[in-house]
Amino acid sequence: MRTFILSLLLLTTVLSYAQNTGTIVGKLTDKEYNNEPLAFANVLIKGTTKGTTSDFDGLYELANVDPGNYTLVFSFVGYQTIEIPVTVVAGKVTEVNVPMSASAASLDEVVITTTNKRESVTALLLEQKKAVSIKQSIGAEELSAKGVGDAAAAVAQISGISKQQGDSNVYVRGLGDRYQNTTLNGLSLPSNDVNKKNINLDLFSSDIIENVSVSKAYTPSFYGDFSAGNVNIDSKEYTGNGYFAVNLGSGVNSNAAGQNFVRSEGPSIFGFYNRYDNNPFAVVLSHGVDPQESEATAPINLNGSIEGGYSFSFDSDTRLSFFATASFTSGYEFLEGPAIDFTNDVKVRFNNVEEYSYSTNTTAMGNITFKLDNNNKFKFNSLFINSGRDAVGYYGTQGLGFNRDGFSNNGDGGYYQMNVQFNQDMIFVNQLTGSHKSNDEKLEIDWGFGFNKVFSDEPDRKRISLEDYQFALDNDPNTNPIFYDNIAFDNQRFFQSIEDDEINSFLNLKYNLSDNIKFNFGYNGKTKERRFNNWRYGYIIADKLANPVTDVNNLDDFFNVSNINIPEGEGLWDLFIARNPQEINFGLLNRPQLYENNYTGNLDIHAGFATAELNFGKWLFVPGIRLESFSQSIIYDVINPVPTDPGFRDAYENILLPSMNIKYAINDDQNIRFSFSNTVSFPEFKEVANFVYEGVTQRIGGNPDLLGKPDGTGVSFSDIYNYDLKYEWFPSPSELIAVAAFAKVINDPVNRVVATDATGNQRFFRTGEKAEVFGVEVELRKNILLNEDEEPLLSFGANAAYTHTEQDLKSVSSTDGFTFGTSFGDKTTDELQGASPVIVNADINYSPKFGNYQPSHRYILVFLR
Repeated sequence: MRTFILSLLLLTTVLSYAQNTGTIVGKLTDKEYNNEPLAFANVLIKGTTKGTTSDFDGLYELANVDPGNYTLVFSFVGYQTIEIPVTVVAGKVTEVNVPMSASAASLDEVVITTTNKRESVTALLLEQKKAVSIKQSIGAEELSAKGVGDAAAAVAQISGISKQQGDSNVYVRGLGDRYQNTTLNGLSLPSNDVNKKNINLDLFSSDIIENVSVSKAYTPSFYGDFSAGNVNIDSKEYTGNGYFAVNLGSGVNSNAAGQNFVRSEGPSIFGFYNRYDNNPFAVVLSHGVDPQESEATAPINLNGSIEGGYSFSFDSDTRLSFFATASFTSGYEFLEGPAIDFTNDVKVRFNNVEEYSYSTNTTAMGNITFKLDNNNKFKFNSLFINSGRDAVGYYGTQGLGFNRDGFSNNGDGGYYQMNVQFNQDMIFVNQLTGSHKSNDEKLEIDWGFGFNKVFSDEPDRKRISLEDYQFALDNDPNTNPIFYDNIAFDNQRFFQSIEDDEINSFLNLKYNLSDNIKFNFGYNGKTKERRFNNWRYGYIIADKLANPVTDVNNLDDFFNVSNINIPEGEGLWDLFIARNPQEINFGLLNRPQLYENNYTGNLDIHAGFATAELNFGKWLFVPGIRLESFSQSIIYDVINPVPTDPGFRDAYENILLPSMNIKYAINDDQNIRFSFSNTVSFPEFKEVANFVYEGVTQRIGGNPDLLGKPDGTGVSFSDIYNYDLKYEWFPSPSELIAVAAFAKVINDPVNRVVATDATGNQRFFRTGEKAEVFGVEVELRKNILLNEDEEPLLSFGANAAYTHTEQDLKSVSSTDGFTFGTSFGDKTTDELQGASPVIVNADINYSPKFGNYQPSHRYILVFLR
């Protein structure tokens, strides 16, 4: 078809401009992207103002050209500019077909320029326009123009997606973490947080991002555990001449300025902890509970990065490229306000909280890309992320804290807690991918293999509780607070360790039967194991009334190891453990323990899928099917187990998931899309593990019943039906107007609610038979002013979404065979947890050029409700 169009164009040109002038025509193809037609590339006659751009089929025409010798200049953002001499003969047509590439082509007089194509707004909009499913992307070029520093802020620029400042959770169309997936270069990413399914997107700085895309409509190449969307981060690679860059920066948080910061005693200023090789019991005996003053003389945020790349071109088609980057950021925060434990009633209330936090993020990434020829490409990518957060919180600083179980003052106030906590997450991601195609371009093969390793640790959290804290504020040496010790763990040291291993892979075979019929067959799968342990030591105060707290800023004098109650009766405190050490027949005091709770979780997913792309003129139909095998098991050993709980759960399912994506091209610039799919949602390890994590104002635990009842009956996954309808209009290569409507039905949804027990634990339950989600989205990208190179100088962007969520509610009871129960009283419906009904984002960007320098000024409006 395209050959016919080109021939017709040649014939028409010859007949129209026969004698006095000549014509130049041709086709531009993209060597970096399977020799696809390269649209919107610039074609200019050097030294003149005469030029054009290639159309969607890569075709261009320069008509009415006077006879003579000229130099054609071919350029595209991120690709090397090519200059080709050409002779125009009157009455004749000159055809120049140009394959464009990021490396030097085998053409005369090649001039090398700039960067990588897949970062540009135009290229990504073109990709969105041609995509077979509903997909939105934001590239490095737009990230830079909008001043976006990481992947979380990037996805928040996409319609229907919200992220609150200071919170790592991202919501897509009103659905939170458990309904999303995150991938890097098409391979699954691990979570850096035991309480989340997805990795924190804040960790991916713009230094390592080529583009971020969000697929809201399902296709069978995604894992079946999909409903809100899949976020994919394409990592940067380098294909040009060698370069090296260093960036340094600093800043100050206005809330933190002037504060005297304190930190945990143990972590380094770079976010690493150096006592993992020591037994937690030894750490408790060797180190006190008081925080230390910060090593920094002022709370100044620091950031810096170093990056570089180089390419070796062996011939016109063979290239070896290297890219590496490393960055470090640190930040101080001072937070104050109330904190309340809302369960069935108010259990704990702190009217005044002060928290001093210091966060770090260290990221290093390197990749090697080997392009053997135009048909074969290999890439190895390695990523390391270390994130640390050191927080010292003082709860109840004005003596007004309340605990319903307090007894020295009859619960009228004065309850206080100090919480000193450091969390460190280390992630190692290694990926090997490849793409191949036959010489006739009939067969294309893409594959990938990845191994992920995660260490998530909370070492030596120190929590001290006091009563009558108001006496520490009255300057009367005769009145002092006392230790609060309703249970042994009100004053405690806590250690937690999580280790994840994951192997994942994919294989996709694409067969082009003709220009109108294509088939895709593939496999993807992953196997994952999580190992969890925690240790906890509680301080039993021997006589709190005889030993009041005379200095709340010096607790180490009391908790010094010299005051341990050994021999019995001669000390001020004992260390209490909840579990007897194995093979040691001692009591529960002043002895090390192997662990308090532990669990091991295993997940295996293997799937085959097939899709077809059927093109009938303006219509594109993409039916698909996926057969997925899902197996999940968890074995746990916890304190205070429910007598009827066997200590394990497992589930195995084979699931058939159909889908259909339809695109109708109204014209070259407008599309209408429709999508339907059946997907599922599987529970996460943290949702099913029967372990309760105790925060200062929350107690959150898992529920193994999400994989089925103890007797083997029950539901192990949520069944989801997704519907999407979207209109999109591309007025120019960098502009977009889009309107979309969507709906979802979730059977057996999961939410975190308060369990019906005396502790007020929040657990995960299947809270109803069905949940419904529906809404609309609008998006606009408009250029107001263009510069002389037809690039946006002043542009405006906005998107808005309205989402309605509703689920029915049902009570769960242990009398029905469940391990835990919950009740909603007379309430029968509610919104889905965490959903924002209204989301609005808007920004205006002004990016003038001053020589080679292009500053960016951005004004942002974000509204959530």
